[in-house]
Amino acid sequence: MSLPKYSCYEAVEAKGINRKPEHWDASRLRFVLTLNPSKQEAKGLGEQEMVSFLPMEAIGEDGSLRLEYEKELGECLTGYTYFRDGDVCVAKITPCFENGKGAILRGLKGGLGFGTTELIVARPRGGMITAEFLDYLFRSQVFRSLGESEMYGAGGQKRVPDSFVRDFVALIPSTDEQNQVTNFLNRETAKIDALIAEQQRLIELLQEKRQAVISHAVTKGLNPNAPMKDSGVEWLGEVPEHWLVNRFKLSIESCMNGVWGDEESSNENDVICIRVADFDRLRLEAKEPEEPTIRNVSDRDIEQRSLRNGDLLIEKSGGGEKQPVGAAVLYVGKSPSVCSNFVARMRLRKNMIPSFWRYAHYSAYSLRINTKSIKQTSGIQNLDHHQYFNEKVAYPPFEEQQEIANFLDHESSKTDSLVTQQQRLIALLQERHLALISAAVTGQIDVRGLVEEEGSEQ
Repeated sequence: MSLPKYSCYEAVEAKGINRKPEHWDASRLRFVLTLNPSKQEAKGLGEQEMVSFLPMEAIGEDGSLRLEYEKELGECLTGYTYFRDGDVCVAKITPCFENGKGAILRGLKGGLGFGTTELIVARPRGGMITAEFLDYLFRSQVFRSLGESEMYGAGGQKRVPDSFVRDFVALIPSTDEQNQVTNFLNRETAKIDALIAEQQRLIELLQEKRQAVISHAVTKGLNPNAPMKDSGVEWLGEVPEHWLVNRFKLSIESCMNGVWGDEESSNENDVICIRVADFDRLRLEAKEPEEPTIRNVSDRDIEQRSLRNGDLLIEKSGGGEKQPVGAAVLYVGKSPSVCSNFVARMRLRKNMIPSFWRYAHYSAYSLRINTKSIKQTSGIQNLDHHQYFNEKVAYPPFEEQQEIANFLDHESSKTDSLVTQQQRLIALLQERHLALISAAVTGQIDVRGLVEEEGSEQ
């Protein structure tokens, strides 16, 4: 839909913005807020008093907060960032800043809290800028893109400097109009978020259906009239009478850990290194990414650890609570490659169909059979693949493995296409969400009449 603009604009000298509504002010943020307020405000309280605590994972990319974490005040007075109810925070470290992590801080225990040092805290000055308007400003594309360009540091330690926020030139209407802008954005972004949630739920349903189809095919086969027998294995249940039931390791000729090697050296020992990050978990495959990781490995490692089509790759280190270690994918690359030290290469025995076995491992993984073989040290999950390979699985004859693999390749391809469509739609909706915020907080649309029209309809 076409959104109205203000009748009169004037030029403004500000990075990323070239005009403003004539009745809006242009001001550096240092004049309308206090940055990183002093924790001296909390020193009058008892050090045993419990206060809210926010690690980075408690702050959402959608402005949400998880407030279940608490610490004693005395633990927080050194080494943490201080804030109180009504402050607005924004993450300063990559990639949290670019992803929009930040929130209005509300509902804090005792009205105050502490959190990760990777936050910038802004306190709006009354009568000049509201917390809601400031929060939307921090989410706008102009703020995020300019902040990204100002980052200092290297790699995963790049940060937005406090000075960027202080000196950022914002376009600021009256507080009444700020409230109109935020009311409009609350309403319109909620509509977009509801559409995104619908698409995400559809993706979940498609993936659940895909999982069910795969699990049924690799444990029951494709013939609904086949005589069945009890497998004696809980996760398999009944299997076709003529299938074998044996351990995963019977299907594997060898399992070789990957290698990380050295920095690339522009010689014949430079090869692509397939990492867990290169696993396509939707399609259960791995191939050379568009921007591959190049590592320099020895002649012996190239000889012993090179990948070939039909190898299965299994994640042996990494994982997390929602995505435990142990995912397996089919390697479909063509260039000379090895896998990283967080991955192991499974080479299958003769008469084992690789595509069938990726689905068999996926079925076991989806039922968390792998979790019994996970050891965890220093926060990193490690898969004991020898123990995991002792889990039992159903073995169809060679011809049936091929039939099941062909069937599942076809069915999964259809589901994958539908999921990809939904993901594209979500990406477009997210772009719309961000563009709407950016346009509203920079005065590129006049929301006043839109808010009034909505109110008159109720």
